[in-house]
Amino acid sequence: MKAISMIALILVIVGALNWGLWGFFQFDLVAWLFDGQTGWFSRVIYAVIGLSGLWSLRFLSKCKTLCCGGKK
Repeated sequence: MKAISMIALILVIVGALNWGLWGFFQFDLVAWLFDGQTGWFSRVIYAVIGLSGLWSLRFLSKCKTLCCGGKK
């Protein structure tokens, strides 16, 4: 479970960086690396990053502990 969470975190960061590049420079890193936005491998990467975002939703319940220093 820990390995899956670490992979999900890395992919969420990659997705966030990709969105940042798109927002600032209109540059899609995933599309550039993997044969455009409609290439099959790009679509797989987008889907895996999306699934990682869904997996990472489970960390929201821990956010209160992390943000408030353990106070409830």
